[in-house]
Amino acid sequence: MAFLLFAVVAAVTPGPSNIMLTAAGARAGVLSGLPCLLGVTTGMGVMMFVVPLGLGSLVLEHPLVLTALHWGGAACLLWLSWKIATSGSRIDSAPEREPVGYLGALIFQWVNPKSWLVTASAAGTFLGAHAGSPIAQAASLAGLFVLAALPSCFLWLAFGAAVQHVLHSRRRLRIFNIAMGALLALSILLIVR
Repeated sequence: MAFLLFAVVAAVTPGPSNIMLTAAGARAGVLSGLPCLLGVTTGMGVMMFVVPLGLGSLVLEHPLVLTALHWGGAACLLWLSWKIATSGSRIDSAPEREPVGYLGALIFQWVNPKSWLVTASAAGTFLGAHAGSPIAQAASLAGLFVLAALPSCFLWLAFGAAVQHVLHSRRRLRIFNIAMGALLALSILLIVR
């Protein structure tokens, strides 16, 4: 129960993935944003399985790998920020650009600083030496995280879709896209500070 509460809080609080989901919802609506939502949640589930099994400690033991991950993540976030901020301001039923899809959102979790913080925190807090095999514990954490993250992250996608109705002018949509891109770019401070 404690882990489920942790997972809901981790998934529902603002971060790069939730900003991406909000932008996807605003850009394309809930149905077209579902692949992005599924990519975010399964990407986190995969991380929640792999990091407790030892990848996290391997990365943390090698400063060069950690530095490359930080700067690679920062570059990816800057690129995604730019794409969101400069996305078109057309308002019609057929968006000129599709939102980030399933695979892009899944891979994005590996350069998302919040994902690393959440998975490392979960591994340190909720794994127990006497709670069963590491594989079973990691699989349990991953499955529970996906179950908690789906409805939590869906709120951000739905919020973006709801905001879409307010963005009925090109100017408002443009301001929204710039604001979402700027917020995502600001999240880089978590990496390079």
